Amino acid sequence: MPLQNRITPFGELISDPARGLLMGNRGGRIHRDNRTLSSRRFTSRQWICCVLAFKGRRRSVWGRFYSELFFLDEPTAFAAGHRPCFECRRRDAIAFAEMFAGGDRRASAPTIDELLHSERLDGKIKRIWRSALDELPDGAFVTLSGADAFAVRGDSLLPWTPSRYLEPRSRPQGTFVDVLTPPSILRVLSRGYPPLWHGSALYRPRVVRANS
Repeated sequence: MPLQNRITPFGELISDPARGLLMGNRGGRIHRDNRTLSSRRFTSRQWICCVLAFKGRRRSVWGRFYSELFFLDEPTAFAAGHRPCFECRRRDAIAFAEMFAGGDRRASAPTIDELLHSERLDGKIKRIWRSALDELPDGAFVTLSGADAFAVRGDSLLPWTPSRYLEPRSRPQGTFVDVLTPPSILRVLSRGYPPLWHGSALYRPRVVRANS
């Protein structure tokens, strides 16, 4: 049985054999000694996303220290409220921090973490934002039904699953949607940050019309 350590765009932890492109954590250990999930969902406001391999380090997943979490790709991590790690993804983290600040200065990691924490949770519940779909940048995540998540990419909405994106739907115009990605990260995406997409999002042979 896979560990309950795959992150959805809603920020939830599920069990699934898909590994995804990125790993991360929420500040420390949130699992028990028997490698089951405890009642905690984070230990600090430092929610990061990391590369799967770094400097040959070997880890026992859900061992003695922090609880490793896995994401399909970076838009998924962003929707859940994670940011790039300043150690293993330093170049990406610096670009993210500069665009986060939106000026000449680079935002510090504590500043980013403080604001993101206020934007990703409403108490213990995922904070949802309302926005015009036309105004959202590529890499944003929305939900149309409250249960399914879709990534915005060009004129398409990509249905999310733990292992890949499914056939795209056309992106409706002139409509408002519930947005999963925190507003600060939406601004980073709007300023040109290029998120790391899963390969299933990059080649789309056709678009399924929303009313089909």
